[in-house]
Amino acid sequence: MTKSVQGALKQANQVLVAAGVQFATRDVHLLMAFTLGVQLYQISLLLNNVLDLSQQAIFDQVCAKRAARMPMSHILGYRDFYEHRFIVTPDVLDPRPETENLVSLAFEEDFMTVLDLGTGSGCILLSLLANRRLSRGVGVDLSPKAISIARRNAAKLQLSKQVDFFVSDWFSSVPITKFDLIVSNPPYIHPNAMADLSLEVLHEPEFALTDYSDGLSHYRQIAKSAHNFLAPNGRLLFEIGFDQGPAVSAILFDHQFRDITVLPDLDNCPRVVACRSCHQ
Repeated sequence: MTKSVQGALKQANQVLVAAGVQFATRDVHLLMAFTLGVQLYQISLLLNNVLDLSQQAIFDQVCAKRAARMPMSHILGYRDFYEHRFIVTPDVLDPRPETENLVSLAFEEDFMTVLDLGTGSGCILLSLLANRRLSRGVGVDLSPKAISIARRNAAKLQLSKQVDFFVSDWFSSVPITKFDLIVSNPPYIHPNAMADLSLEVLHEPEFALTDYSDGLSHYRQIAKSAHNFLAPNGRLLFEIGFDQGPAVSAILFDHQFRDITVLPDLDNCPRVVACRSCHQ
């Protein structure tokens, strides 16, 4: 039986609330806009419209996926991040709002070349390049599927001529180049903390979330080699977990990085460790 848009929204909202979805009302409206192929603001003008059978079937299907705690980005096929919309699939980490802080901090100094370690969807690197049209970037990821998504996003944003992507285990396949800036959001969740994550996170690639060790092993690997790829006074920016600032800072200190600083996000939670090459 078909329903009005308003009736379908009300029923779907009840289903999502019962499933424990945090922002159920927002999500059902986004899913309705997706179903109807309209902008979100237009939904309020269509509340009395009756869904046809095809629309009802699509809406029921996407709402069932959300009730199963599939991330919205996997259902819609995209995630808005910083100033752009990025293609997202289950093969890449879902871009998060707190990671936008890393991008903002990167813009505090000029750069012409940037390396993104563990690029995933490419959201960090491409956000940087889109605002610095004369800059060039390299993005690497261990996952060939992630690299494919990053290349699609680069093409979508007309940035393909500014960027190269490589399948690489951190620096292993990176051409020997001195970068003004290196950024990375490596897998940093401690294995013991994985059970506490939201059900949505279970749909993301596990290897992009945890190092299966102590949450710090990738920081050690990157810090060990980063000097070889940083220009004099070049910067290295890491995203970190809320309690990892002192440990990551100590790793960087041990590898002779300078100007090591732990920086908070908009919620005043430690989110980024910034430092500078030992070479001046």
